[in-house]
Amino acid sequence: MTSPLTLAHSPCPNDTFVFHALTHGLLPGAPGTDVRLADIDVTNGLAERGELDVLKVSYGVLPHVLDTYALLPCGGAVGRGCGPLVLRRRTGPADSLTGARVAVPSTSSTAYLLFRLWAARAVPGGVGEIVVLPFHEIMPAVRDGLVDAGLVIHEARFTYRHYGLHSVADLGEEWEKETQLPVPLGAIIARRSLGATRLTALADAVRASVRAAWDTPAASRPYVLEHAQELATDVVDQHIELYVNSFTAELGDEGHAAVRELLGRSADLGLLPAVPDGALDFPPEPLEPSARQR
Repeated sequence: MTSPLTLAHSPCPNDTFVFHALTHGLLPGAPGTDVRLADIDVTNGLAERGELDVLKVSYGVLPHVLDTYALLPCGGAVGRGCGPLVLRRRTGPADSLTGARVAVPSTSSTAYLLFRLWAARAVPGGVGEIVVLPFHEIMPAVRDGLVDAGLVIHEARFTYRHYGLHSVADLGEEWEKETQLPVPLGAIIARRSLGATRLTALADAVRASVRAAWDTPAASRPYVLEHAQELATDVVDQHIELYVNSFTAELGDEGHAAVRELLGRSADLGLLPAVPDGALDFPPEPLEPSARQR
């Protein structure tokens, strides 16, 4: 009997919504899973150490783990109108952030990568000190003047005004204007050693889980709300509507183009290592040793 796949994803509403059917055994013939819910910083670290079979990670981590993991063409977070925000207590142009002290939730996140790409062209001289804070502490820190600005993600799009804050930049909007492509945020990866057959079956199961979530949203509702970290139900609904979309069901040509553009631009600025040819293909071919990430 095949052992369950070890899987880790965040407790955010989009992930619990997408993976509910798969992780609760509601898909006949789908692989079994042993699931762990953890913040994205934790799952990024698990991927970097190669500890689990399947993980939700930031696209900013992807080039560092492609030796061990393949990118699944479904289940992740890619979309339009869903990028991170740069917040301040007052309005002002982007160049007012020159030398600013900025709070971020992680320096390994895709949000931070998008911030670095944006700041490289929009903030002359660059920002100042980067302070890593837990996500829930960032908006209060900006409000209270402990930092000059904050980089926020996910449900903060719907709640930042409650803190009296203003958006200096919508990094998703900036990315879309610059590239005409959707914003790649979170990727689903799986261990290459599972082999093409098992990886293909896993991708099919993830797609089926997405469809089941859309077809019967009430089935996952208690599970989603249980892990929604006390979010109001209307915010949960907005969160799911924004982050679970056609790219979640199938990354497709446009989604893959967005991923390649993000990773390519980041490599050009020295923010990430370059991705070898074929490393994003699915089903994956074994990478040649000379092409693997170091």
